[in-house]
Amino acid sequence: MSPANYLLLSALLFSIGAIGVLVRRNAIVVFMCVEMMLNAVNLSLVTFARMNGALDGQVMAFFVMVVAAAEVVVGLAIIMSIFRTRRSSSIDDANLLKY
Repeated sequence: MSPANYLLLSALLFSIGAIGVLVRRNAIVVFMCVEMMLNAVNLSLVTFARMNGALDGQVMAFFVMVVAAAEVVVGLAIIMSIFRTRRSSSIDDANLLKY
């Protein structure tokens, strides 16, 4: 397969994730869409690294995965906190936690 196919898949995954973040109101679904966008970026980084013959893109993809793992821990804790207090995982309910 050519690298263009991988880049097209990466753009498609990123677009689906971006549309999901903009359209959906459920925090879990938005969270999964953000993770999909991060995986799309990882796919493009690895593709460009493979095209250039260098390991720089793969190293950056590894760091993106580490940041995504930390984001999962913090993000799910926040979502569970909102769900326990409001019995809903809607993003609109997060504004009610100010007071």
